[in-house]
Amino acid sequence: MTKSWGVVIVAAGRGSRMKTSESKQFLLLQDKPIFIHTLEVFSRMPMIKDIVVVTGATDVERCEEWIKQTGLYDHRTRVVEGGKERQESVYAGLQMLSTDYVLIHDGVRPFVQSEHIEACMKAAALSGAAVLAVPVKDTIKQVSAEGIITATPDRSSLWSIQTPQAFRLLEVIEAHKQAAESGFAGTDDAMLVERLGGQVKVVEGSYTNIKITTPEDLDYAAFMQKREREQ
Repeated sequence: MTKSWGVVIVAAGRGSRMKTSESKQFLLLQDKPIFIHTLEVFSRMPMIKDIVVVTGATDVERCEEWIKQTGLYDHRTRVVEGGKERQESVYAGLQMLSTDYVLIHDGVRPFVQSEHIEACMKAAALSGAAVLAVPVKDTIKQVSAEGIITATPDRSSLWSIQTPQAFRLLEVIEAHKQAAESGFAGTDDAMLVERLGGQVKVVEGSYTNIKITTPEDLDYAAFMQKREREQ
Protein backbone atom coordinates (compact mmCIF):
# COMPACT_ATOMS: atom_id res chain seq x y z
CA MET A 1 0.00 0.00 0.00
CA THR A 2 1.28 3.45 -0.93
CA LYS A 3 2.10 5.57 2.11
CA SER A 4 0.78 9.12 2.30
CA TRP A 5 3.12 12.02 3.03
CA GLY A 6 2.67 15.41 4.63
CA VAL A 7 5.09 18.29 5.19
CA VAL A 8 5.52 20.73 8.05
CA ILE A 9 7.41 23.84 6.94
CA VAL A 10 8.58 25.81 9.96
CA ALA A 11 8.50 29.55 9.28
CA ALA A 12 7.97 30.93 12.77
CA GLY A 13 11.44 32.13 13.81
CA ARG A 14 12.30 35.71 14.65
CA GLY A 15 15.83 35.56 13.28
CA SER A 16 17.80 37.60 15.82
CA ARG A 17 21.08 36.53 14.22
CA MET A 18 20.02 38.16 10.95
CA LYS A 19 20.11 41.55 12.71
CA THR A 20 17.04 42.83 10.85
CA SER A 21 13.67 44.02 12.10
CA GLU A 22 12.00 41.62 9.66
CA SER A 23 11.79 37.89 10.40
CA LYS A 24 14.28 35.97 8.28
CA GLN A 25 11.64 33.82 6.56
CA PHE A 26 10.02 36.99 5.16
CA LEU A 27 13.21 38.54 3.79
CA LEU A 28 13.06 38.77 0.01
CA LEU A 29 14.99 36.76 -2.55
CA GLN A 30 14.09 37.70 -6.13
CA ASP A 31 11.08 39.66 -4.84
CA LYS A 32 9.66 36.71 -2.91
CA PRO A 33 10.02 35.79 0.78
CA ILE A 34 12.50 33.02 1.51
CA PHE A 35 9.77 30.69 2.80
CA ILE A 36 7.92 30.96 -0.53
CA HIS A 37 10.96 29.63 -2.39
CA THR A 38 10.98 26.73 0.09
CA LEU A 39 7.25 26.09 -0.34
CA GLU A 40 7.64 26.02 -4.12
CA VAL A 41 9.98 23.02 -3.91
CA PHE A 42 7.47 20.90 -1.99
CA SER A 43 4.47 22.16 -3.97
CA ARG A 44 6.04 20.71 -7.12
CA MET A 45 6.11 17.20 -5.59
CA PRO A 46 2.88 15.34 -6.43
CA MET A 47 3.48 12.66 -3.79
CA ILE A 48 2.98 15.27 -1.04
CA LYS A 49 -0.63 15.12 0.15
CA ASP A 50 -0.69 17.88 2.77
CA ILE A 51 1.49 20.93 3.44
CA VAL A 52 1.33 22.81 6.74
CA VAL A 53 3.20 26.10 7.05
CA VAL A 54 3.71 27.07 10.69
CA THR A 55 4.32 30.74 11.41
CA GLY A 56 4.03 33.28 14.21
CA ALA A 57 0.65 34.33 15.54
CA THR A 58 0.95 37.82 14.06
CA ASP A 59 2.17 36.51 10.68
CA VAL A 60 -0.55 34.01 9.73
CA GLU A 61 -2.54 36.47 7.62
CA ARG A 62 0.37 37.88 5.63
CA CYS A 63 1.81 34.40 5.19
CA GLU A 64 -1.49 33.27 3.66
CA GLU A 65 -1.53 36.37 1.46
CA TRP A 66 1.94 35.70 0.09
CA ILE A 67 1.01 32.10 -0.67
CA LYS A 68 -2.11 33.24 -2.53
CA GLN A 69 -0.22 35.90 -4.49
CA THR A 70 2.30 33.38 -5.73
CA GLY A 71 -0.37 30.86 -6.77
CA LEU A 72 0.66 28.21 -4.24
CA TYR A 73 -2.53 28.18 -2.20
CA ASP A 74 -4.47 25.00 -2.98
CA HIS A 75 -6.34 22.22 -1.20
CA ARG A 76 -3.06 20.82 0.16
CA THR A 77 -1.81 23.95 1.87
CA ARG A 78 -2.66 25.38 5.30
CA VAL A 79 -1.08 28.04 7.48
CA VAL A 80 -1.24 27.59 11.25
CA GLU A 81 -0.01 29.46 14.30
CA GLY A 82 3.10 28.11 15.97
CA GLY A 83 4.47 28.41 19.48
CA LYS A 84 7.18 30.41 21.22
CA GLU A 85 9.91 27.90 20.36
CA ARG A 86 10.59 25.86 17.23
CA GLN A 87 9.76 22.59 18.97
CA GLU A 88 6.32 23.90 19.95
CA SER A 89 5.73 25.12 16.39
CA VAL A 90 6.60 21.74 14.88
CA TYR A 91 4.28 19.99 17.34
CA ALA A 92 1.44 22.33 16.37
CA GLY A 93 2.01 21.57 12.69
CA LEU A 94 2.21 17.81 13.19
CA GLN A 95 -1.18 17.75 14.86
CA MET A 96 -2.77 19.18 11.72
CA LEU A 97 -1.78 16.17 9.63
CA SER A 98 -3.44 12.78 9.08
CA THR A 99 -0.85 11.23 6.74
CA ASP A 100 1.25 8.12 7.36
CA TYR A 101 4.59 9.93 7.19
CA VAL A 102 5.78 13.50 7.56
CA LEU A 103 8.69 15.63 6.41
CA ILE A 104 9.73 18.45 8.74
CA HIS A 105 11.65 21.24 7.01
CA ASP A 106 13.07 24.64 7.90
CA GLY A 107 11.32 27.40 5.99
CA VAL A 108 14.68 29.14 5.51
CA ARG A 109 16.28 26.24 3.61
CA PRO A 110 15.05 27.17 0.12
CA PHE A 111 17.76 25.35 -1.85
CA VAL A 112 16.85 21.80 -0.88
CA GLN A 113 16.66 19.59 -3.97
CA SER A 114 13.72 17.35 -4.77
CA GLU A 115 15.94 14.32 -5.41
CA HIS A 116 17.35 14.59 -1.90
CA ILE A 117 13.87 14.98 -0.42
CA GLU A 118 12.79 11.82 -2.24
CA ALA A 119 15.87 9.94 -1.03
CA CYS A 120 15.05 10.94 2.54
CA MET A 121 11.46 9.79 2.07
CA LYS A 122 12.54 6.40 0.72
CA ALA A 123 14.94 5.86 3.61
CA ALA A 124 12.26 6.74 6.17
CA ALA A 125 9.74 4.42 4.51
CA LEU A 126 12.22 1.58 5.01
CA SER A 127 13.62 2.43 8.44
CA GLY A 128 10.95 4.61 10.06
CA ALA A 129 13.02 7.79 10.30
CA ALA A 130 15.65 9.56 8.20
CA VAL A 131 17.42 12.91 7.99
CA LEU A 132 19.40 14.73 5.35
CA ALA A 133 22.99 15.48 6.35
CA VAL A 134 26.46 16.16 4.96
CA PRO A 135 29.87 15.03 6.24
CA VAL A 136 31.63 17.79 8.17
CA LYS A 137 34.50 19.41 6.25
CA ASP A 138 36.38 20.99 9.14
CA THR A 139 38.20 19.46 12.07
CA ILE A 140 35.93 19.62 15.12
CA LYS A 141 37.27 20.33 18.61
CA GLN A 142 35.62 19.87 21.99
CA VAL A 143 36.41 22.92 24.11
CA SER A 144 36.09 23.48 27.86
CA ALA A 145 34.37 26.44 29.52
CA GLU A 146 37.84 27.96 29.89
CA GLY A 147 38.44 27.79 26.14
CA ILE A 148 40.84 24.86 26.24
CA ILE A 149 40.63 22.02 23.70
CA THR A 150 39.71 18.80 25.49
CA ALA A 151 39.17 16.39 22.57
CA THR A 152 39.28 16.04 18.79
CA PRO A 153 36.51 13.70 17.59
CA ASP A 154 37.15 11.54 14.54
CA ARG A 155 35.85 13.66 11.66
CA SER A 156 34.92 10.60 9.59
CA SER A 157 32.05 9.85 11.98
CA LEU A 158 30.68 13.40 12.15
CA TRP A 159 27.82 14.70 10.02
CA SER A 160 26.15 18.10 9.87
CA ILE A 161 22.40 17.50 10.14
CA GLN A 162 19.99 19.33 7.85
CA THR A 163 16.30 19.20 7.02
CA PRO A 164 14.03 17.76 5.86
CA GLN A 165 13.78 15.12 8.53
CA ALA A 166 11.31 12.33 7.79
CA PHE A 167 9.32 10.20 10.26
CA ARG A 168 6.29 8.03 10.73
CA LEU A 169 3.75 10.63 11.78
CA LEU A 170 2.40 8.88 14.88
CA GLU A 171 5.91 8.13 16.17
CA VAL A 172 7.18 11.70 15.88
CA ILE A 173 3.97 13.05 17.41
CA GLU A 174 4.49 10.72 20.37
CA ALA A 175 8.10 11.86 20.66
CA HIS A 176 6.99 15.49 20.73
CA LYS A 177 4.21 14.72 23.20
CA GLN A 178 6.57 13.05 25.66
CA ALA A 179 9.15 15.81 25.27
CA ALA A 180 6.49 18.45 26.01
CA GLU A 181 5.21 16.58 29.05
CA SER A 182 8.70 16.22 30.53
CA GLY A 183 9.93 19.69 29.58
CA PHE A 184 12.67 18.29 27.35
CA ALA A 185 13.98 20.56 24.58
CA GLY A 186 15.84 18.91 21.72
CA THR A 187 18.08 20.55 19.15
CA ASP A 188 16.17 18.89 16.32
CA ASP A 189 13.21 16.56 15.81
CA ALA A 190 15.41 13.51 15.29
CA MET A 191 16.75 13.98 18.81
CA LEU A 192 13.24 13.57 20.22
CA VAL A 193 12.76 10.32 18.30
CA GLU A 194 16.22 9.08 19.36
CA ARG A 195 15.29 9.83 22.97
CA LEU A 196 12.53 7.20 22.75
CA GLY A 197 14.90 4.62 21.32
CA GLY A 198 14.16 5.23 17.65
CA GLN A 199 16.86 4.70 15.04
CA VAL A 200 17.33 7.46 12.48
CA LYS A 201 18.96 6.83 9.10
CA VAL A 202 21.33 9.47 7.71
CA VAL A 203 20.92 10.28 4.00
CA GLU A 204 23.62 12.34 2.30
CA GLY A 205 22.32 15.63 0.97
CA SER A 206 24.06 18.70 -0.44
CA TYR A 207 26.22 21.46 0.99
CA THR A 208 24.05 23.94 -0.92
CA ASN A 209 21.07 23.11 1.34
CA ILE A 210 21.97 25.99 3.64
CA LYS A 211 19.87 27.42 6.45
CA ILE A 212 19.67 31.18 5.99
CA THR A 213 20.23 32.62 9.46
CA THR A 214 22.85 35.38 9.11
CA PRO A 215 23.47 38.31 6.74
CA GLU A 216 26.33 36.31 5.20
CA ASP A 217 23.93 33.45 4.45
CA LEU A 218 21.59 35.88 2.70
CA ASP A 219 24.46 37.15 0.54
CA TYR A 220 25.38 33.58 -0.36
CA ALA A 221 21.73 32.78 -1.19
CA ALA A 222 21.60 35.73 -3.59
CA PHE A 223 24.83 34.51 -5.22
CA MET A 224 23.39 30.99 -5.60
CA GLN A 225 20.24 32.32 -7.25
CA LYS A 226 22.25 34.47 -9.62
CA ARG A 227 24.36 31.45 -10.58
CA GLU A 228 21.24 29.34 -11.20
CA ARG A 229 19.76 32.02 -13.48
CA GLU A 230 22.98 32.15 -15.53
CA GLN A 231 23.20 28.38 -16.05
